Amino acid sequence: MMSANRETDHGMTTDADIALLLAQAADEVEIGTAPYQAVLRGGRRRKARRWAMAAAAALVIAGSTGTLALAGGTGGDGGQVAPAVTGPPTAEWRHVYEPRMTTVAGARDNGKDWYVTVVVWGAPRNEAEAQYQRSQMGEYGLTPTGTEVASDLIGKSWIFVRLVVGDEPPTTVQDGPVDKSDADGSTDIEVASRPLETGRPGAAGKAGRLVIGKVDPTIRAVTCTWDDGTSVPVPMAGEGAGFGLDLKPAIRRVAGSPANWFVCLAPEGRSYKSVRVDSLT
Repeated sequence: MMSANRETDHGMTTDADIALLLAQAADEVEIGTAPYQAVLRGGRRRKARRWAMAAAAALVIAGSTGTLALAGGTGGDGGQVAPAVTGPPTAEWRHVYEPRMTTVAGARDNGKDWYVTVVVWGAPRNEAEAQYQRSQMGEYGLTPTGTEVASDLIGKSWIFVRLVVGDEPPTTVQDGPVDKSDADGSTDIEVASRPLETGRPGAAGKAGRLVIGKVDPTIRAVTCTWDDGTSVPVPMAGEGAGFGLDLKPAIRRVAGSPANWFVCLAPEGRSYKSVRVDSLT
């Protein structure tokens, strides 16, 4: 207890009272070992959460059209999610060394499966990126048409359209730099037709049965017309629409391409005549 004479005794009594209070406080403190394991477990939990978020983002990237989309949160920051990347996008993020590939059509014809895939490479920004990209393209069996040296690729995203028929290796049927004007609102349609060799070798002759085209994203439907006057509608594909044994042509979004793409196939013995726009957004 503090002395009742505290006001007149400014020496030992006050010091004793302070010492007594300090001793009582010390008696009430439980001193143990530092909670190292608890801190470590908390760190592991936080690391596990970070790894889980990274894995989820990777799945979104791998399963989407190549664009990272994060859902808004409900935390104390107003539901905003901090950007995953704060620095300049790397060559890997820009798909300079690994392309984005989108299958736009697939079916079975004369007992053979066939597929058309659009492959898009991101634009290298310097000589080193361009040289490595060109070597990586070679690993895929791809050579960009009209280029002589790696520096010809700098600043250009590049598209290859690949066709696979049965067990044969894929072949490039079109390639060229990405043209941003493909998404300028124009109703122009770029189309190429070619034979589809699924029957006896050479049986397809020169008939351009297989039609591959690209359109502005505002175009929602086109119609392919064959040389006998018959035609087939080509609507915009729904999200997640797949492929069956019989080709149901559709306009599809392609990762990395400003344009949407479509494929239609004429009946055997028929060939491509024309295509027209049916509807816009």
